Amino acid sequence: MNIVLLDFPDSFETERLLIRAPRKGDGQSIYEAVKESLPELQQWMEWAQQVESVEEYEIRTRQAAASYHLHQNMNLRLHRKADDELVGVCGVHLKAVEVPSYEIGYWIRTSYSGKGYITEAVNAITQLVFEHLHANRIEIHCDADNKRSASVAERCHYNLEARLRHHRRNRQGQLSDTLIYVRFPEA
Repeated sequence: MNIVLLDFPDSFETERLLIRAPRKGDGQSIYEAVKESLPELQQWMEWAQQVESVEEYEIRTRQAAASYHLHQNMNLRLHRKADDELVGVCGVHLKAVEVPSYEIGYWIRTSYSGKGYITEAVNAITQLVFEHLHANRIEIHCDADNKRSASVAERCHYNLEARLRHHRRNRQGQLSDTLIYVRFPEA
């Protein structure tokens, strides 16, 4: 079956979060979250080397909204149910349609770091990707030095499958290892 024909919800809730597809007007909240979190994001995220304009984030938000229903690159906004504050973003990216397999990536707004929001979101998103997109494999990749990201994968019952030695250059230009965590539907 073509993955475009599968139904993946536009929004769903966890205990503390409303997780939803990008919407027109989200550019401002993404701008504010990135601006607040830039020092932390710069260390791990290639795309976060500078804060762009609100307009640029709005353009990216609208592009993300347009591609959401293709189920290839889905950027989910994580909002606290209590006050609708944006706490982070989780991306679900198609790796291989014939498997099908996906990769989940995430970042958290600095002021909400360490409160379990990403773990809560990744657990819920993982279940939905298995149930609605019929994934046979979901991966999480992170720099071996990014202990917090690796901890999220482990708390969400992903197993370390590989360590790719000298796989990339880190933000300081040094060779760095990549960890690949994986979950299967039966886990």
